[in-house]
Amino acid sequence: MKKKDKFKKIIARFPKVSVLIVGDLILDEFLWGDVSRISPEAPVPVVRVRSESFMPGGAANVANNIHALGGKAYLAGVVGMDERGSILRQELDKRGVGVEGIVIDGERPTTLKTRVIAHHQQVVRIDKEKMDGLSTGLIDQIIDYIKEIIDQIDAIIIEDYGKGVVTPMLLQEILRLARRHKKIVTVDPKEEHFHYYKGVTAITPNHHEAAQAAGVKMKDADSVTKTGKILLNKLKCEAVLLTLGENGMQLFEKEGRITHIPTVAQDVFDVSGAGDTVIGAFTLALAAGAKIQDAAKVSNFAAGIVVGKVGIGVVTQEELLARVR
Repeated sequence: MKKKDKFKKIIARFPKVSVLIVGDLILDEFLWGDVSRISPEAPVPVVRVRSESFMPGGAANVANNIHALGGKAYLAGVVGMDERGSILRQELDKRGVGVEGIVIDGERPTTLKTRVIAHHQQVVRIDKEKMDGLSTGLIDQIIDYIKEIIDQIDAIIIEDYGKGVVTPMLLQEILRLARRHKKIVTVDPKEEHFHYYKGVTAITPNHHEAAQAAGVKMKDADSVTKTGKILLNKLKCEAVLLTLGENGMQLFEKEGRITHIPTVAQDVFDVSGAGDTVIGAFTLALAAGAKIQDAAKVSNFAAGIVVGKVGIGVVTQEELLARVR
């Protein structure tokens, strides 16, 4: 069978797959405008805002990607008792992503990332957040939700942005449930938390996260290989899918096989949210029955599409099929 036919069959199975995403929920706000002068108050551009838009970010963006790719997305995380939380739930509902697993914390604001865009370029990003770990009560609510739906899902994605949702207590219980019910668990990691992830199916760090977690200065192909092997050995997982920006991806498998996957991106306008697309497509493909190497290649096609879009974009099943063809 030709490779492209194999990939098309994998992608065609996405609508039969259900994925739970657990992690930090973020509301992405975009202020779109123009710059025509420099401020007299400081050497900074004055942006005249023309429009404003909102997108689900963080774990919510992964759920949005799963839905756009044709899979069924379940989402678990935390928002504040505020307007931002209401907007995020509305944006998810509008896109067909269930919000039943989202719990409300009256003590923390919903994480907000505001990006100011002028002439298709990001001028500045402003973050509003509280990064304390969740209370035991909130963790219990998330665990109860996972127990309710565990038989309805094929895989679990842990989306760790370091905002307080992903804790050792939560991860231990998720891994226990996943092992008992034979579910795939993939992680988009935070570099400070790599010791949390031991025993997951696969992780998808970028080269900065991987280098810091492995304690390796990544400067050439040998250091990339060294980094991947260290992480694979530390975490005892099935695979490490290392994303290398313009240099594509490097896949490290437990059996020792190492595969370099060149980028297929044609134009790069914005890498925001590209990691969310990678783990979404990779996990969907694994849950659809793909071998790890084929799942990685499918995710590489998806990444090549999303970096060609301005802002936090998603890839549809139709776009992915078209790129594979």
